[in-house]
Amino acid sequence: MTASPPAGGSPILLAFSGGLDTSFCVAWLKETLGRPVVTVTVDTGGGVDTAALEQRALALGAERHITVDAKRAFFDSVLKFLVFGNTRKGQLYPLCVGAERGLQARMVAEQAATLGSDTVAHGSTAAGNDQVRFEVALRTLRPGLEVLAPVRDHDWQRAAQVAWLEERGLPVPPGGGAYSINRGLWGTTIGGKETLDSQESIPESAWVVTAGAFDAPREPARHTLMFERGVPVALDGKRLEPVDLIEQLEALAGPYGIGRGIHLGETILGSKGRVAFEAPAAETLLCAHRELEKLTLTGTQLKVKEPLGLVYGDLVHEGQHLEPAARDIEALLSSSQARVTGEVKLLFRPGSLFVEGVSSPHSLLAATKGKYGEAAGEWSAADALGLARMKALAGMLHTRAGG
Repeated sequence: MTASPPAGGSPILLAFSGGLDTSFCVAWLKETLGRPVVTVTVDTGGGVDTAALEQRALALGAERHITVDAKRAFFDSVLKFLVFGNTRKGQLYPLCVGAERGLQARMVAEQAATLGSDTVAHGSTAAGNDQVRFEVALRTLRPGLEVLAPVRDHDWQRAAQVAWLEERGLPVPPGGGAYSINRGLWGTTIGGKETLDSQESIPESAWVVTAGAFDAPREPARHTLMFERGVPVALDGKRLEPVDLIEQLEALAGPYGIGRGIHLGETILGSKGRVAFEAPAAETLLCAHRELEKLTLTGTQLKVKEPLGLVYGDLVHEGQHLEPAARDIEALLSSSQARVTGEVKLLFRPGSLFVEGVSSPHSLLAATKGKYGEAAGEWSAADALGLARMKALAGMLHTRAGG
């Protein structure tokens, strides 16, 4: 939704999550700069209570609150291509949280333009990736935009923020627990004292989506996924819109503990970072899609796609989704999905996802007359012998030349 400019001058548009940092920013910006603050929550999934966020923002002094439903836009502009590219960071992490920041920045910038404002703000600290993601996107979209980051730029620590709000009788958001939890459509990340070094896992009690998965293990269950041109379109024979399918798949796979992991890798700042994650739907979709591609794409297509999927993931992770090269990669990935249509049979067991089988009208396995390991098809025994001899030629010459 959009709205006309508020009274009292050009507002500051604040990207609002409802956590301590952005809650503090509402009141601090209003008091310190004397300008109206309009909070903007861009809902990209994860069960956000948008009504509660609006109430909190207004109680903190926001002139008004805007909610933008961007879940489908998030899938269409980002997640779809992460599926097409089978994209994981560090061969493990499916970019659960952070992939949406560029889209959120774009939506905030659009609201600022609608309200005639040249100032936006975010609640990122100096220690994380989100500050870079937000600011790269905002400055790319509107180079003249003034971007404020009060918590980072004025070195506000969490305890000081809480005290500042309490001194003014303003609501302090719930939190302060031992673990920092971020939920999104593509998964959940969890940070705590164990993720500050590399030695231990978080305790069982800290998991959110997969909580209790191994306390009373469930019986195995079978499910099917249908893809059309690389896009997931049906779950267990029922056609669903992508967002609904992802949400339902998380509800099915989460109780089995599928999609748990701890990612250790490079932050945008250049240091190492570690985070626990739960991505039941992402894990299931990426595994299923990968196997369907193996059936329907040529070996060369797979080789070409793989490094581009990694590059695309880096662009998304680093807030560079607006880079023109990302559009080029998306074009190739989209083209590659022309025949990625079919069904994937899955078996869920506690802590395990197993792909039992794949089928497609474009199966390259079914297209051959041969049977691997059993019978020749479009070739003869003599052809096979000749191929084996030619494949050995380079090694033979190397051996002869070595003396």
